[in-house]
Amino acid sequence: MSVPQDLKYTKEHEWVRLADGVATVGITAFAAESLGDVVFVQLPEPGEAVTAGESCGEIESTKSVSELFAPVDGEVVEVNQAVADTPELVNSAPYGEGWLFTVRTSGDADLLDADAYAALTQEG
Repeated sequence: MSVPQDLKYTKEHEWVRLADGVATVGITAFAAESLGDVVFVQLPEPGEAVTAGESCGEIESTKSVSELFAPVDGEVVEVNQAVADTPELVNSAPYGEGWLFTVRTSGDADLLDADAYAALTQEG
């Protein structure tokens, strides 16, 4: 499974694309595959403050319900309404149209690079 080199990752299987103080957040292909068919996504609200490592939503699949964790501290700027309306985008395009939300970051985050994340998923 490919792990895009231009992204950062969490141990909880979220990916982060940082640009100009804003983090775009999604779940990794590894997480999407592990979950199975995603049928519902509960995302944080725009304007909501999120804290790295704390739950900020849920992803429900045909197999289970998993918490969505904030990878960074900050304020939610935007949510991907397309994913709320069509949750299967998380499975079909986890690094593209299946992104979940954006956060205006308010500090540094403890994130993994692609090689460290690839090593983590091979262990699990």
